[in-house]
Amino acid sequence: MITRIAFHAFGGPEVLQLEQTRAQQPGPGEVWLEQAAIGVNPLDLSQRSGAVKVPLPSSLGLEGAGTVAAIGKDVTHVQVGDRVAYATGPLGAYASARLYPAERLVKLPDSVGFEEAAAVLFKGITAQYLLKTTGAVGPGSRVLIYGAAGAVGQLMVPWARYLGAFVIGVVSKSQSVERARAAGCNEVLVFDAQALAGQVYAITGGQKVDVVYDPIGRASFEASLDCLRPRGLLVSFGMASGAPPAVEVATLNARGSLFLTRPSLAAHTATTEEYQQRARDVLQAVADGIIQPRVWRRYPLAEAARAHADLQEGRCEGAIVLTP
Repeated sequence: MITRIAFHAFGGPEVLQLEQTRAQQPGPGEVWLEQAAIGVNPLDLSQRSGAVKVPLPSSLGLEGAGTVAAIGKDVTHVQVGDRVAYATGPLGAYASARLYPAERLVKLPDSVGFEEAAAVLFKGITAQYLLKTTGAVGPGSRVLIYGAAGAVGQLMVPWARYLGAFVIGVVSKSQSVERARAAGCNEVLVFDAQALAGQVYAITGGQKVDVVYDPIGRASFEASLDCLRPRGLLVSFGMASGAPPAVEVATLNARGSLFLTRPSLAAHTATTEEYQQRARDVLQAVADGIIQPRVWRRYPLAEAARAHADLQEGRCEGAIVLTP
């Protein structure tokens, strides 16, 4: 039998239920994937809570890694026995095995293990498009990255430094400062909404930053705007503290002709070609030592609720992986 996590109502971690189902035969363009590791991401929590709506009842999870066990008709991209990973929908990664579209699978090099892949691919593609497409970072760029000690931040910070940026990291507590410094931040600040803009002003000699990468949402939104130079860019890509507030367009003009965007991974991996290119870039960055997969803790699939609670309460210090 196959085990999977599902939920029938929105709510806290306790709504997650372990269920059993049967193996399925892959249809045209599909594979049956036996999973070895599953990535846990903040988006999973938003879907479970109802902050991001999904049809109920629902499965959960967008990231996993494992071995191709069977292929359907017209599948040429992979074959039985291939080591693969993925980082986009359809939902259903929280399972010991699953059906998955073959063209969205990424072949893994021998140097990358299943747990490493499940820890880095979704978050790595997020870092890749944020740094290279949404707010293109290069030599001399000044950037502010929230969550510099978290799983995504631990990828964004060294990658931004490699691209030539001056990185100011923001963390939620003083215990995280050294971890953010170790990732490569030039400066690290403990978040204080009232003080942040003044601290950034002082660090940059009054220039402020070119780009703010903000996954926090409501609690940090105003402070993020205040940290930007004229014509700077606020990249709001998460809502750890709740959805960011609505913005009057005139506000952007009044604060210096600012730019504001709300990007998503789905929009940056909409075609197979773009998705595969970004995934290859992530795996190459791992191979080159630019970024490193960091698994903070492994949980059995049956303990997905505990994994969600640790992520939700900010206890994790890196990526969380579920193992079937």
